[in-house]
Amino acid sequence: MVQEVTIRDVQGDAEEFYRSGRYYCSEAVEASIRKNMEPDMPAEFIAASSGFPLGVGRSKCMCGAVSGAVICLGYFFGRTEPSSESDPKSKKCMRLANELQQSFRNDHDGVLCCHVHTKAWIWQKRSKRNQCMEFTGEMAAKTARILAREFGLTVVDPDHI
Repeated sequence: MVQEVTIRDVQGDAEEFYRSGRYYCSEAVEASIRKNMEPDMPAEFIAASSGFPLGVGRSKCMCGAVSGAVICLGYFFGRTEPSSESDPKSKKCMRLANELQQSFRNDHDGVLCCHVHTKAWIWQKRSKRNQCMEFTGEMAAKTARILAREFGLTVVDPDHI
């Protein structure tokens, strides 16, 4: 993992991955974290999130950007062996995932649902794509902040987001 991170770069790269159409929301969050924070992360990490875009397989349930961010936290803090609910790794990962999703709820009318955020738009309209691009960048940035805090990394732009 890198020792310092520029949150603006994490956010900007996630937004560009989404805007360019190279990745959907959940994939863009992970690709940006990989590019800016953990270059040794296997590419399969991005593939693991490929079913989550557009609210999980186009169902428009939970926002894909939030899903991608939670998957990132699981990669770094999740468990790889069976254990109990009292496993400290499990507890920490759940706590961080809750923190992340709650920050999205706090900033977006208490709602995680893709359908609610996009219901007023025709799916391909620019306004919807811009909103989803912003959600993608926001979730990548918040994930990077949590990772930086938890791993004691230097944040180059501490006042960004």
